[in-house]
Amino acid sequence: MVAFKPLDPQFPIQQQLGAETGPVVLVNLFTVDPADQEALVEAWRNDALWMKQQPGYISTQLHKAVGESSMYLNYAIWDSVSDFRAAFSNPDFKNALGHYPSSAVAAPHLFEKIAVPNCCAA
Repeated sequence: MVAFKPLDPQFPIQQQLGAETGPVVLVNLFTVDPADQEALVEAWRNDALWMKQQPGYISTQLHKAVGESSMYLNYAIWDSVSDFRAAFSNPDFKNALGHYPSSAVAAPHLFEKIAVPNCCAA
């Protein structure tokens, strides 16, 4: 089963789930033992296929760190925190977490776009 670690200990994802905003981007940093990389990707794939069926899901992408690192980054776009909360709290999703290798650690956090003049739009 995957272990969870806060990306921001001052405001972990459990607190973020109480917000009412959107759209949001989930950034989830995974670490795993090198021998468990294939199992991590397969477990993530199954979760991603399930999430794609949930209301408010927009898209997701998994990235692998360059080189010999066994670190992965997932980002997923959701219409709202409430949509993500419903999926993340669903018992079917929670049960699927048992399919991750025991060495897997996930650090999820929610973000929203901001506007920076002459650089990017919100």
